[in-house]
Amino acid sequence: MSTFMTDDRQPRRAAEPHDDFRRSVMFTVLGTLLPGLGLIAGKRKVLGTTILATFLLLVHILVIGVLVNRRGAMAMVLNPDFLRGVGVVLGVGMVLWVGVILITHLGLRPRTLLPSQRALGSALVGGLAFLVAAPLAVGAVYSYSSADSVSSVFKSQRDSTSATKPDFTPHNEKNPWEGKPRVNVLLLGGDSNDGQREGVRTDTVIVASIDTVTGNTTLISLPRNTARMPFPKNSKLHELYPNGFTNGDGNNQEYALNAMYGNVPAEAGADVLGKTDNVGADVLKLSVGEATGLKLDYYVLLDIEGFRRLINALGGITVNINQPVAVGGSTDKGIPPDRYLPVGPNQHLNGADAMWFARGRFGSDDFERMGRQRCAIDAIINQANPQTMVSRYEAIAREGKNLIITDIPQEALPAFVDLSLKVKDGKRRSLTFVSGKNGFVSSNPDFDRVRERVKAAVGETSKQEKKPAPPPGSSSAPQSPSSPSKESSADPSASSSSSGGDAPADTESGENTQDACAYHPV
Repeated sequence: MSTFMTDDRQPRRAAEPHDDFRRSVMFTVLGTLLPGLGLIAGKRKVLGTTILATFLLLVHILVIGVLVNRRGAMAMVLNPDFLRGVGVVLGVGMVLWVGVILITHLGLRPRTLLPSQRALGSALVGGLAFLVAAPLAVGAVYSYSSADSVSSVFKSQRDSTSATKPDFTPHNEKNPWEGKPRVNVLLLGGDSNDGQREGVRTDTVIVASIDTVTGNTTLISLPRNTARMPFPKNSKLHELYPNGFTNGDGNNQEYALNAMYGNVPAEAGADVLGKTDNVGADVLKLSVGEATGLKLDYYVLLDIEGFRRLINALGGITVNINQPVAVGGSTDKGIPPDRYLPVGPNQHLNGADAMWFARGRFGSDDFERMGRQRCAIDAIINQANPQTMVSRYEAIAREGKNLIITDIPQEALPAFVDLSLKVKDGKRRSLTFVSGKNGFVSSNPDFDRVRERVKAAVGETSKQEKKPAPPPGSSSAPQSPSSPSKESSADPSASSSSSGGDAPADTESGENTQDACAYHPV
């Protein structure tokens, strides 16, 4: 009988180490998902409970904060100081979390292990540590990259000075654009290197007028050789140039739109507008705003080299090419291009080819080039989706910090992130001014006519979607989802007409950007 009992119990004692090892593996994994749980199972209840409670509290705060106050959370993650703090916390958290995994496994595993179990346990701890450490390390790097980029590109309102920038003071935390139907941003493409301001020629001048409710956007392009650019009557520049920026010769390129960024400050003085961080940009905001009848809120300047590198950081852009686009070459000097971008739908371009797509001039005119620039902007909007921004964030942040100059303040970034998502899903129209068409002459523009056409084009993207007609017998008429005030509709910079009426017969309201950039080979 005793022999039987001994023989009966021996297998059970031999199996116990295997059971203990499986238990240690299970709680090591669970303790990785819920830090502290494995320590509680290993009878370190005080330490384990403290770690688990802290972890759950942090997760709760994070989830609730994002769901309840998304804009507040976004404001924090776009704050350089907060981002640097997050980087430190993630680094420390990575070390502590890996430490918890190791302590949990060592405390739970049996004293006696087979060689295979020891190897499996080591591999398990190493794998779990990597799964935890890798994302936290990437998050810490992204936090520091973001902090560096945000602080390099976007200044705080208290640290910046501008003659044209309005203060960003949202009156409604949930809707920071409340009371501001439109935001008008001046997009400038210069030919300098690495964002340096000296010698900049802004060959690309586009106004993006954005409806803050729908995200519908009008892109307004002015030719680089536009002469006699006006200034507001209450501006010091109007006193100096009552007939616009000109020496009387509308064909003198030193007085054209693309030369104003550098030439006006050089001629009128760098302090002509008072204290400002970028007098050239302020000059263009005032002048282009007066020419188009829009109050320009902010500007973004990107040099050609920066454009190439930014596109590469995005992973390229996809455009339709309707006629061959020259790469290199000079029409004036008779130098042929190196090659051509081929005709075809959905052509994926890297940064260098995208740059030539946007600026190629050999054998084409400014009208064609400005059209391609609008399509390039449209492609960037489409490419800058959440998946791309997450997967390529560090590269985009790294390139952007040295290549973009803007007066958009840090305080406005959360609101602009919200607005950019609306722009991506909204409708886009474009209006291009071409010398010799629709009464526009670059050497002597009729700016009253320009403002009429801009107002009509902006009005098209301000119209709200009409609701279906009410069913028969219904006493309620359909209401516009957003009825503008009389004050806002009277101001061209804030026009948000929802009447649905057609533009006046003598104006051009622009074209749908999707249609203009579709594949229709010439």
